[in-house]
Amino acid sequence: MTIRNTFLQQCNRFRFFVRILVLLVLSVSLTGCARTQSTHKEIKIGVCAYDQYDTFLTQLIDCFDENVEDGVSVEYAYASQSQITQNEQVRKMIEKGVDVLCVNLVDRTAPNTIIDLGKKNDVPIIFFNRELVEEDITQWPKLYYVGADAFESGIMQGELAANMIRRESLNADKNGDGKIQYVVLEGEAGHQDSIVRTEYSVKTLVDEGIDVDKVGYAIANWNRAQAQTKMAQLIERNDEAIELVLANNDDMALGAVDAYNSAKISAVDRPIIIGIDGTDVGLEAVVNKTIAGTIYNDKEGQAKAMYDLSILLAREEPLNSLGMEDGRYIRLPYQKVDASNVLQFIHK
Repeated sequence: MTIRNTFLQQCNRFRFFVRILVLLVLSVSLTGCARTQSTHKEIKIGVCAYDQYDTFLTQLIDCFDENVEDGVSVEYAYASQSQITQNEQVRKMIEKGVDVLCVNLVDRTAPNTIIDLGKKNDVPIIFFNRELVEEDITQWPKLYYVGADAFESGIMQGELAANMIRRESLNADKNGDGKIQYVVLEGEAGHQDSIVRTEYSVKTLVDEGIDVDKVGYAIANWNRAQAQTKMAQLIERNDEAIELVLANNDDMALGAVDAYNSAKISAVDRPIIIGIDGTDVGLEAVVNKTIAGTIYNDKEGQAKAMYDLSILLAREEPLNSLGMEDGRYIRLPYQKVDASNVLQFIHK
């Protein structure tokens, strides 16, 4: 009896220790699960863009979407060029509980409603592609900008044009008067990128020693169809005297090509046409030699920077790894593209 009792007592103790061990393992597992859930809670990002028909912007947002990982949800909204609509879209996204907002402003001079909504609800805002003025971005510490330096794109377009004119001096100066007659297709009235790209492309041409003569100018609102219409008018007015077309973006450069196609002017008699942005259709046009070149706006780099910044802000983690200017700005560099290097950008 004694041996049997002793054996039973030992079995009971063993069972007791096993139960305790199981409870401890379960407790650790549950704690770990809770900790994992809290660390990897779903992040909600709202992305608001000024219009759904802007080629570069559409491709940038596609690149952003390619970065999205498990545990992150993104809601997209397009304002159809209405600031009032965009303000309402931002308000609804905040009500749905987004952690971060990425906003491509309709009107870069009218961000106050959106800033106030973000500030009131403590939702950080990353403005992208359309840079608001410095006085506005300093209204609240949780305002940021991702994009590029518009001055750089204008300067590079001017440099690229100057190099092409020098390289093809006889073909470039078709009328042999020692000057390059040029027209500008400008993006949007009052838009910073339009103003800067126009001013600095021409200024750089002059600084590079190219004697120029402005024979036309038109605002085409970044739009290919509008650019075709405006360019057709410029061709008719100048009787084929145009030797250079500086377009603020690729879509307008391609609109100029469409106008020359419609006018049935041969490739030999056409001017040098240069765009900006390096969109897929723009790069294809460089390959096909329908435009001479473009300035690559790094949509992949901007999308990645915007996504990484969104995640860090949502998790309230340090931003040191992003290399920001003044703690607010991320700007990716432009690059010149012509027939000699276009394939590396297409493969990108």
